[in-house]
Amino acid sequence: MTRRSAGIGLLPALAALPLALAGCATAGGEERPAANRPAAAETAQVPYASTYTRYPGVPTALVGATVYDGAGGRIDNGIVLFADGEVVGIGGADLAVPAGYTRIDGTGKFVTPGVIDVHSHLGDYPTPSVDAHADGNEATDPTTPEVWAEHSVWPQDPGFARALANGGVTSLQILPGSANLMGGRSVTVKNVPSRTVQGMKFPGAPYSLKMACGENPKRVYGSRGRMPSTRMGNFAVNRETWIEAREYADGDREDRDLAMETLAGVLDGDILIQNHCYRADEMALVMDMAREFGYRVTAFHHAVESYKIADLLRDNGVCSAVWADWYGFKMEAYDAIPENAALIHNAGACVVIHSDDENGIQRLNQEAAKAQADGRRMGIDIPDEQVISWFTLNAARAMGIDEMTGSLQPGKMADVVLWNGDPLSVYTRPEMVWIDGALMYDYNDPRRRPISDFELGQPGAGDVK
Repeated sequence: MTRRSAGIGLLPALAALPLALAGCATAGGEERPAANRPAAAETAQVPYASTYTRYPGVPTALVGATVYDGAGGRIDNGIVLFADGEVVGIGGADLAVPAGYTRIDGTGKFVTPGVIDVHSHLGDYPTPSVDAHADGNEATDPTTPEVWAEHSVWPQDPGFARALANGGVTSLQILPGSANLMGGRSVTVKNVPSRTVQGMKFPGAPYSLKMACGENPKRVYGSRGRMPSTRMGNFAVNRETWIEAREYADGDREDRDLAMETLAGVLDGDILIQNHCYRADEMALVMDMAREFGYRVTAFHHAVESYKIADLLRDNGVCSAVWADWYGFKMEAYDAIPENAALIHNAGACVVIHSDDENGIQRLNQEAAKAQADGRRMGIDIPDEQVISWFTLNAARAMGIDEMTGSLQPGKMADVVLWNGDPLSVYTRPEMVWIDGALMYDYNDPRRRPISDFELGQPGAGDVK
């Protein structure tokens, strides 16, 4: 068996006019050293390079706030300094603020890294939610690694601006859906207005391959009388496809094959694996399959039974991207428990809070707080400063961008949120959001409350109308 048998507005000057577009970006796959890789592979990885350029910003000092650095640290009455798109300093009240910095009083407020969503479909399933916009699943074959999510992303999706303003989301990974065993490449974007998806692509972020196990692929194709129709069929099709990919990867790669180029990128270690999977037994089998073919799973998504195998996930360095309390909506979600995140964290494994939803992305901080509270009720008391990492640094780690963003450390991107209160409170919202040091949202300034270009001219629609 082989794999195959189975309306644009102008961007006004940010300092003077409202943001006109809500954009999204795709991850520009970072080229890695390839001493032993065929030359043809190099040209196959990044044909659609990022054109992202950070918006202008000014040297800024956030003074007097409670600072969560995203890496497990907390500073009361802290100071965060950033300039030229980067964090340049973080410390207590004795940290010197250089001359020329704009000082913002954070007394009674909180500062965190920008929120990161590891699992989004914004742009691929945009608002308005109509069939004409449903571009996230190429459900014509159980393995479609050749498709790329970025080629469906609509930068005018109003969801981008709402995620920024209501959720403090500065970066997100846009994934294909889960109809297929191999759904295609994801893309990581900076949550900035752009006329093109290339203008949103997170520079240097690796691509990921979206995979899915369990009910979805076997239901979609089994209902058509095709393989796979069972879980064992899922694995058989996957394994046959990886055999074909290994043969391609070990060859000269002179003939272009979009599907095989993606899979060879996984085997080379350049493309990550984001695997939709609910049940513990299937996650364990997927990790075995990864060992068989010489790749690794970066994160399991949804992963409602990760608490059953938290030690295996820890030992294999696999993150679990989970909801706080979604459960029971299908059979493989039946044994989900609200203590899942706390139990995974308590075992020393990587926890990420994700959305998979255009509304949930606006409150990842609240979802993390719910998961923290469920853990506390069973006797697992996780400090706030560690919970913050669930939607900042851990998410960045699962996307391969943790050396660039996800925590407030000198030299990292100045993706920063100033909250008007405790970010783990339901009563709190972002007050100001910076992306690469540029102020992209200000609750108190209507000129910096972005709306999508699509919404302009819509009667009564939009956040500033």
